[in-house]
Amino acid sequence: MSNESTKRIISSLVIFPIALFFIIKGTFYYVFFLSIFLLILLTEWIKMNKKKSYIFFGSLFLILSTISAYILREYSLIIFLYVILICIATDTGGYIFGRVFKGPKLIKISPNKTYSGMLGSFILSIIIGYFFINEFTNYFYYHLEISSNHVSSLFLSLIVSTISQFGDLIISYFKRLNKIKNTGKILPGHGGLLDRVDGMLFSIPFVYLLTLIF
Repeated sequence: MSNESTKRIISSLVIFPIALFFIIKGTFYYVFFLSIFLLILLTEWIKMNKKKSYIFFGSLFLILSTISAYILREYSLIIFLYVILICIATDTGGYIFGRVFKGPKLIKISPNKTYSGMLGSFILSIIIGYFFINEFTNYFYYHLEISSNHVSSLFLSLIVSTISQFGDLIISYFKRLNKIKNTGKILPGHGGLLDRVDGMLFSIPFVYLLTLIF
């Protein structure tokens, strides 16, 4: 195992329980967590971009995405945790499959992305999504009209994973545009906070809109 992979695993083991604590506690704790979270994201975004238009619209998106994270968590903690887990599964599946199987590159704006990694993202997301929805069937049926034995549960995990990967590619595009490898150095093995949560920033607003529809 490479030194970079070791750092990535250790930092994940430290970060995830801390974030989970604030998310589950909710109320003031969660508001405090989101405020610090947003402040770091805005700092990284402003530092990495030179064009004022990118800074403005990107900052606006980050604010709206963070607000949707607050609303979705208040609406349903289970649904919110589902989105987080699918995004983590997407990143993890892509990282593992990409490193093990390698193969053809997916797209130029993100040189490390491969087709095998994309496949791994979908596979792990489907597995995690199936077991999670099966465990909390009533929540998903009530909030999104999705049952554990319905094809829509599979479709939802695929869609959330796709949007998560799309978000990853968008941030990768801006990093490449600004000729930087990572958005920051706050997370060893991951880079910046924006590097870590890029997929969530797009997936959470999407699922929030779904809850409004259903």
